[in-house]
Order: sequence, then structure tokens, then C-alpha cells
Amino acid sequence: MKINIKATKIELTDAIKSYVEEKINMLEKNLGSIKIVNCDVEVGLTSSHHNKGDIFRTELNLQLPGELLRVEKTEKDLYKSIDKVKDHMTRSIAKYKEKRIDKNRRATKTEND
Repeated sequence: MKINIKATKIELTDAIKSYVEEKINMLEKNLGSIKIVNCDVEVGLTSSHHNKGDIFRTELNLQLPGELLRVEKTEKDLYKSIDKVKDHMTRSIAKYKEKRIDKNRRATKTEND
């Protein structure tokens, strides 16, 4: 899977890039045979003027056949925001697959009636 990674207001280091790729590649096992059309990840700072430390934001857009799944999370730790995005996207993929299964069941049931 090709992952497009963009950094906003931070430097995209090799460590961040490899961590993002590792976590996003874990999503492939949840997809099974579903092909990913496009995968965009954006990591960065929300703004540079917070009083109590930085707030990091991670956004993941996963283009699948017939649908765009999008998750965005903010955290005080960049790696924690990446983990949360991965976890939430795992749930979104499960819902997407369930919808596809239900749609196929309804189509099959209608054909048999």
C-alpha cells in the first residue's frame, strides 16, 4: 500500500514516517481483500501558540471502493494521536465491511424472493 504522508508545522523525521507506515500497514489485515484506492496521512501541530505545550493532530483519509473513511485525532503526544487514529480507523473499517455484507445479503435475498 502506498501511503502519502504530509507534515504540517513540524519536520517529518524518519522516525515519525516509519512509525506512521508501521501503524497504517497494520490496517491492511483488517481490510482483507478490500483494495485501498488512496491513503493520505497528515501529522502536525494544531497551532504554535498554546500556553501548556504542543497539541498534535493526526488525520487519516482512506479511500476505499465506494467510500472515504476519515479519522482525525488530537493529543499532547504525536505518537499517541497516531495510535488513536489507527484504533479508530480499525473500528471504521469494521463498520464499512459490515455495511458491505448487509448490502450483499439484502441484494441476495431480493434476488431469491
